[in-house]
Amino acid sequence: MMNSSFSLPVGKDDFTKLREGSFYYVDKTMLIKRIVNKKAEVTLITRPRRFGKSLNMSMLDCFFDITRNDTDKLFDGLAISNDKDICDEWQGQYPTIFISLKDVGGNTFAYTLEQLKSLVSNTFKKYTYLLDDDTIDDDDRSEFKRIKSKSESDVELTDSLLLLSRMLQIHHNKEVIILIDEYDVPLSKGNTFGYYSDIVTIIRDLFSKALKGNSHLAFAVITGCLRIAKESIFTGLNNPDIDSISDERGSLDEFFGFTDKEIDKLLSDTGLSEKKQLIKEWYDGYRFGNADVYCPWDVVCYVSRLLENPNAAPKTFWANTTGSDVIRPFLSKNRRMISGTLDTLISGGTVTAKINEKMTYGDLNIKDTNSLWSLLYLTGYLTPVNINTDTNEFTLKIPNKELKIIFKDSVSGWFESEIIPHSLDEITKQMWACDAAGLTKTITDLLTKSISGYDYSEAFYHAFILGIMTLTPYYVKSNRETGEGRTDIYLVDDDRVVIIEFKTAKTVDTMGERADDALAQIKDRRYAEEFIADGYPEIIKMGVGFFKKRCVVKMERVE
Repeated sequence: MMNSSFSLPVGKDDFTKLREGSFYYVDKTMLIKRIVNKKAEVTLITRPRRFGKSLNMSMLDCFFDITRNDTDKLFDGLAISNDKDICDEWQGQYPTIFISLKDVGGNTFAYTLEQLKSLVSNTFKKYTYLLDDDTIDDDDRSEFKRIKSKSESDVELTDSLLLLSRMLQIHHNKEVIILIDEYDVPLSKGNTFGYYSDIVTIIRDLFSKALKGNSHLAFAVITGCLRIAKESIFTGLNNPDIDSISDERGSLDEFFGFTDKEIDKLLSDTGLSEKKQLIKEWYDGYRFGNADVYCPWDVVCYVSRLLENPNAAPKTFWANTTGSDVIRPFLSKNRRMISGTLDTLISGGTVTAKINEKMTYGDLNIKDTNSLWSLLYLTGYLTPVNINTDTNEFTLKIPNKELKIIFKDSVSGWFESEIIPHSLDEITKQMWACDAAGLTKTITDLLTKSISGYDYSEAFYHAFILGIMTLTPYYVKSNRETGEGRTDIYLVDDDRVVIIEFKTAKTVDTMGERADDALAQIKDRRYAEEFIADGYPEIIKMGVGFFKKRCVVKMERVE
């Protein structure tokens, strides 16, 4: 029986509001124990967008912050509350600086710098009480005022977290915890809008001063999508502990994303257990370290819709969130090199690549397929099937139905905007005219313009032609059972049909033979029988033989 009394936290990443609002919460509080037991001065956690980083960071802030008096209530009944030793030592015991850079980044560097100053200013306003502490140096208090009023210099901006941590330690006589969420969002924006080097300099100096040799620091936790290495964002830090999605230690794997056990409980609590397989097909499939996880954003959005309408269909919720548009410009830069492999992925295949976890957004400005696959892996678009630790080669696949749709939309977008419009009318005219020679030339031209030299599988050619045909105004079906098998593709236009079958050739000279084989298969397996029985007056058989970037088309009308 569906339970409609639950309120799910769609779009909510503030732990206090979530708990005070009595929203459903998947308990991740044992992350606190894992973090403090690491005893690392700086922990960098890299995960894709929408996998719970911001909510977890808000939870850490609520737990540690010495200025709060409501932490017992917020954590009542949660797993960490059962660990008395951790709670006695850490809960509400440390001054905590929490900033999130997820909304910092605009079209220009000047605007982004103002956003950063505004963020730091608002953070300082929480600690205005420090200005009344006479034990704090007058110069520090004056600089505090300038930063709070957004009148500081760029140098003072990069000093800000160091200054605040120093003042907090003096006032509370406790070392400070620094939490920085989504640190690389401004870097991503800078890469997109052309001010990457400028914003890297500011972020690097801000972090270096706050985290390198800061005697006032207890520890810091930082989250982001990528581990920025080449620009030396974290240069000089004393052995930062980096927990990435390929980390085999497994210490934090289950805290970012929903595990299968957590999904079972959520669906049981909401009376939606019968939807498990559907949710698994659409939103599962991610492998972080040693854990298999679902995307929590997708699951919460979909379950929330199901509570309103039990017949609601799954959607691509992740495609519309901040950061998911990163795929389009980067794929576009490399589309000619990787379009064939993308079609293989969309068809359920895999790609093998050397993954660089130390890559930067700047690496994507060069045409390099390993960097592209690395980005798609690190940002959650691909997931590993196998990892060869000796060669650092990852065998990757698209994790679920949602991501397949996102990829298909991207590939269709290329066809629609860059390649097909000039050829689509020609293709349809040639197809209905049974002009095999014309189609041979037109399709060969498209192959030459749009595909790479890395994938010539039948699955790729199938996806390539299907992508073209879906842009026609006709009814298109793929892999449907007809006669005594499954025809690759057929198109229906009122009272006429085209049945298409593909074959790959081992040499350029055998393409024609393979096209003949495709026509023979249509006849032998009686693919046209259904359409003959339904009375279609015009039925065309189309066999295509492919070899690399060339093809031969042969066509026959069913008499």
